[in-house]
This record gives sequence, C-alpha cells and structure tokens, in this order.
Amino acid sequence: MASAAPKYLELAAQMRLRIEQQPVGTPVPSERDLALESGVSRMTARRAIEVLVAEGRITREVGRGSFVARPTLSLPLTLSSFSEDVRQRGMTPSARVIEARIVPAAELAGVFGVDAVEPLVRLVRVRLADDRPMALERASLLASAAPDLLDVADFTLASLYEVLEHRYGVRFDAGTQVIQAGLVSAADGRLLDAAAGSAAFEFLRTSTASGTVLEHTVSLYPAGRFELSAAIRPTRAPGSEAPAAR
Repeated sequence: MASAAPKYLELAAQMRLRIEQQPVGTPVPSERDLALESGVSRMTARRAIEVLVAEGRITREVGRGSFVARPTLSLPLTLSSFSEDVRQRGMTPSARVIEARIVPAAELAGVFGVDAVEPLVRLVRVRLADDRPMALERASLLASAAPDLLDVADFTLASLYEVLEHRYGVRFDAGTQVIQAGLVSAADGRLLDAAAGSAAFEFLRTSTASGTVLEHTVSLYPAGRFELSAAIRPTRAPGSEAPAAR
C-alpha cells in the first residue's frame, strides 16, 4: 500500500488550488496563521510555503509578507517567436528597444559564415508580457536578408519573426538552440527588474532558412519567471526490439 504524501505536500497542494483562484498580489497567510488555520505545525506550514515559493507561485517581500506571484510563463522548446509564445498564453507581448543599429559581423562571422566586415542588424530588446520584463534578447541578423529592417517596423510592438516573414519572405525552417544556466548581471538586472546574481536561463539560438544562417540570438530569461517544456518521445518505436549488443 502506497504511503500517504507528507503533510507539507498535502498542504502545499491545497494552497496551490486556492492561489489559482486569487489575483496577483493577494496576501498569503503567514506561517503562524497558516499553521493555526490548517491544524499543522509551523514547520509544516513553513515547508508548504517554501514549496510554493520554489514553484514561483508565491513571492516574499521583506518586511511585508508573502503574496500571490505572477504566473510563470511556460516556454516551449520550439522554433517560435517570443511574441507567438506569449499570445498563446493569453498575454500581450511588447518590448523596450535598448539598441538597434547596423554593426560588422566581427566575432560572429564564423556563426554566419561571412567576412568579419559583413553588416549585421543588431537588435537588443527587453521583452515584456503584459508589461512585465520577461527576457533580455540580443538578436543579430544578416542585414542583406532584410534590407532597411530597422526602418520598416516599430519593434516595441512588432514581432521580428513576423516582420521577416511577411515583409521579406524569410521563414526559418531549422535551427539549433543551446540552453545554459547563468546568473543575472547587475546591468541586466536593472533592465529586467531582477536581482543581480539571481539564477537565469541563457538561450543561444541560431536559425536558418534554406540552409543559410540568418539569425543568431542570445536571450536571458530570469529563472523564476519561466518553466521550460518540451514534447518527448521514445528513441525507438514501442514494441520494437533494441539492437543486439555486440
């Protein structure tokens, strides 16, 4: 017979259901009040709250207490745009443009397979979801693939991928993406409203169209605002036999 779940996990599950019905910023009971309300020890109440803090469902503010946090954004590991992902979750995407200019390929020449003097479009933006900073995106694109790109759209609102497809006929059909654990620097933290030294995901994406590298983007996502998701499948068909060992 399976053993019952620990009390703190049962309490965390009950609180999770309650939090899902409450607006962002709603105060969460203190450890003492939660313990009295639920008939458990303060240690159990503390551990239940810690579970929800780790999940990003509760945020703690020194001197004020604990509150219902903004929900994290589930980030699928697919070749899609930030704007598309955000809209699919019922939120409004936008951006603050930090840098938009033409630069030489320089150290990215090898990534694009071009000379070091080949012009690239450099577009650095803080990506927002419902006006909340969610990511710092440093995109580089082959300028010859999208002439006058910086003049044809307002990139505080426009999706880069949508502009490339609809105006220039560029549709990415393949790419590689590397995900690394990282830390938020002091400068990036000011842009993202995140604490310096806090955990982050760093995405390095290189996208191609018809075999030509057209985009290389490095994006920084504060870890507490995201969860990663991916569809998975077995490496061999169900029922098939594994190859014999030699």
